[in-house]
Amino acid sequence: MSVVLGLLSHTLNRVLWYSGLRRGCHAPRKQAMEQDKALEVYDIIRTIRDPEKPNTLEELEVVTESCVEVQEIGEEEYLVIIRFTPTVPHCSLATLIGLCLRIKLQRCLPFRHKLEIYISEGTHSTEEDINKQINDKERVAAAMENPNLREIVEQCVTEPD
Repeated sequence: MSVVLGLLSHTLNRVLWYSGLRRGCHAPRKQAMEQDKALEVYDIIRTIRDPEKPNTLEELEVVTESCVEVQEIGEEEYLVIIRFTPTVPHCSLATLIGLCLRIKLQRCLPFRHKLEIYISEGTHSTEEDINKQINDKERVAAAMENPNLREIVEQCVTEPD
């Protein structure tokens, strides 16, 4: 009888482990919280307007729900990772789109966060350089000091009435 109970206990522990329930009662809740945060982030960025076209980034499929990832990195602090896809591999405004994403999220996210924004791998001819630019605090600050750039960013991130 004890052998059967031992096997049953072992089997149940394995099932719970692989389901995520054994890691602690917080694992499924944490994953759901991260998914909720990712949807919240997507809801903020989907309405950003393209600098050249009258469309939103969502309408142009520059951003999608799947391009947003949120990971809890501390108590009530999250890492937000965005991977956006420019409409063409030589898009001259990819850096500006990344800047708009960063500014809108910095202004609108209601929780503590660290932000990483990248061009989806293989979708732009100079993705490495652009990724460095849009994730460099000094460059972002300098760009926002330029009145012409600031005005364009404001037009893109302002919600339509």
